[in-house]
Amino acid sequence: MKQTIICIALIVGGFAAVFGLSNYLEANKPPLPDNYVDGDLAFQGKKMRGFVFGAEGLLADLYWMQALQYIGTKALNSKTKVDIENLKPLNPRLLYPYLDNATDLDPKFTAVYFYGSIVLPAVDSEQAIKFTEKGIRDNPENWLLYQHLGYIYWKLGDYQKAAEVYEQGTKISGAAPFLKLMAGKMRSDGGSRDTSRLLYRQMYEEAKDEALKNNALRWLLKLDADDEMDAIRHALENFKKQNNRCVNSLTEILPQLRSVKLPNNNQFRLDKSNNLLDTTNAPYLLDKENCDVKIDYDRSQLPKVLTK
Repeated sequence: MKQTIICIALIVGGFAAVFGLSNYLEANKPPLPDNYVDGDLAFQGKKMRGFVFGAEGLLADLYWMQALQYIGTKALNSKTKVDIENLKPLNPRLLYPYLDNATDLDPKFTAVYFYGSIVLPAVDSEQAIKFTEKGIRDNPENWLLYQHLGYIYWKLGDYQKAAEVYEQGTKISGAAPFLKLMAGKMRSDGGSRDTSRLLYRQMYEEAKDEALKNNALRWLLKLDADDEMDAIRHALENFKKQNNRCVNSLTEILPQLRSVKLPNNNQFRLDKSNNLLDTTNAPYLLDKENCDVKIDYDRSQLPKVLTK
């Protein structure tokens, strides 16, 4: 009996020690590098085609939904504010494989190509170009893919290449006149604000995905805000010349701004305290040291990357 009690005590003590050691190791394990957080995908879509009994479309939908969930989870778990124009801090290394698998299984799944051409440039421009070119090979009759590829080159500032892509798209049967217009705009003033507005307005009108539509709308609002800030800066400069000082508050230049005619018949917005509001109704900030106006990105919904 004594030996039995001793054995039981040793077993219980052993389990307790293992449990305590396990908790200690779990609490003090070194953090894994970001590259090891996501496990590689187990299967490749191109190798599954013809072996899933006609369920390629269903599996493509699954990979598509996983891609959306994957990037959404990354954004939700981010400890800093997510910049949709620069997703590299999220380290979304599986986004391309998810999208690639979906289109390997269903090469005609153009919605995935459209999404990838907008989101992938914020992760890896080369991947974005490669993926959209794949979409063109799989869907050579779809002129919208040329429009998206031209957009990627425009974002990179390669206006000559963007013009060439738009011109290639004009040769597709049923292509919208917009492509011919953009081919000319790329060569004449690809970096202008008017060109940017044309691109994002077209994207907004054509986007069927709500996230893509909202992204285009945010950029249109940013372009309107750029117009407003140009007018505010001009008013600040005039005030400084007349008074040998910068304003103490943006409210001091409101009388000058009342006579300003903004593009597209837009109007300045004020809150109850007469603070000038940006196009997402967040107050503009006065940089008194430089006598300049800025966007309050902590409160504004406007994208951070400066437009052309």
